[in-house]
Amino acid sequence: MSTHIHNLIAEGEHQQLDFKFEISDARRIARTLVAFANTDGGRLLIGVKDNGAIAGVRSDEEYYMLEGAATMYCKPPVGFQSKEWMINNKTVLEIIVPKSRTRPHYAAHKDGKWLVYIRVADQNLLANRVLLKVWEREGKPKGVFLKFTEKEKILLQFLEQNPTITLSRFCRMAKIPRQKAENILVKFVLLKTIDIIFTDKQTFYSLKP
Repeated sequence: MSTHIHNLIAEGEHQQLDFKFEISDARRIARTLVAFANTDGGRLLIGVKDNGAIAGVRSDEEYYMLEGAATMYCKPPVGFQSKEWMINNKTVLEIIVPKSRTRPHYAAHKDGKWLVYIRVADQNLLANRVLLKVWEREGKPKGVFLKFTEKEKILLQFLEQNPTITLSRFCRMAKIPRQKAENILVKFVLLKTIDIIFTDKQTFYSLKP
């Protein structure tokens, strides 16, 4: 039965898999839970070190801390399933988080703010206003109306010649305020013309291949 866990560990951490040696910070684990729920779902292996070594869950308190993180530090709460695996007399806790139908989920920050995270490769990154607006519009039956003006033309022409653009650069080139630039990008994303590329340093936009 332990083959399942060994196979997961062999994959290494990625967009739908994360290892946690222990749960000692409910707010930090809440970020991972909302990131999985907001993206494609995923699995969390507790009692496994970053290098894949099995350390085992040290106490039942870790499960209760996880449960508290999902209910108290995630808004709305994030649902999950849990399974216990015994490997070489060590317990590994597998937490399965499905992709949510009620995104965005917010995670509590220590300064009192509630922030939205997404999962990109093996990182939990902050979502931006463009993505949040895309999610808000996706749930509405109303279609997307895009008025093709000089501003939209500037954006598409630039991306035909360059791989990516940032929101700030688009604002400067089109000489428009940030909110208007965001709304234009939102419409292009909804029309599946433009992709959002999240990195740990900056967010970029590119034409869909």
